[in-house]
Amino acid sequence: MQRFIDLMRECLAEVPELMPWDLAEWRDAGRDMLLLDVREPHEFAAMHMPGSINVPRGIVESACEYDYEETVPELVESRQRDVVVICRSGYRSLLAASALYHLGFERVFSLKTGVRGWNEFEQPLQNGAGEPVDIDDADEYFTVRLRPEQMAPQHRTRGNG
Repeated sequence: MQRFIDLMRECLAEVPELMPWDLAEWRDAGRDMLLLDVREPHEFAAMHMPGSINVPRGIVESACEYDYEETVPELVESRQRDVVVICRSGYRSLLAASALYHLGFERVFSLKTGVRGWNEFEQPLQNGAGEPVDIDDADEYFTVRLRPEQMAPQHRTRGNG
C-alpha cells in the first residue's frame, strides 16, 4: 500500500518546489507568472497572497480546460506561463501541480511551505476584501491544531502514564 509520503515523493520527481524567498525574488523581478491558490474558498477569503487566484484543489483538473462548468480562463490560458501553485503548507499544492504537469503545464511549480511559509518569511497577505492581514493574526491562523483522534495511536498515549 502506498502512503501519503510516497505520493509526495512521486510528485517531487515531477514538480520543482520554490521557497518563499525564491518566489519573492521572482515577484520583485516582475516575472510573468500565475499564482494559483488551491485552498478552499473560505481559506482563501481568510488570507491569501496578493495577486493570486483561487481554484480549489478539488476542481483544478477541470478548471484548466475549456468547456467545463469549473473552467477558469486565466488558468487555461496560462499553459505557457510559470504557474506557481500555493496551498497552506505545500502538500495540496504539490498534488495539484503534479496534476497540472500531467495535463501539459510544463512550467509549473509548488510553493514549498505554502502560505504559512510565505507568512513566516514576513511577506504580505491580504483578506478577501483586499485588506492587509496582520502577521500576528496570520501566525495564529496557521497554528496547527490536531484533535486527539487525528494523531497516530503512539502519540495519543504519550504523557498519559
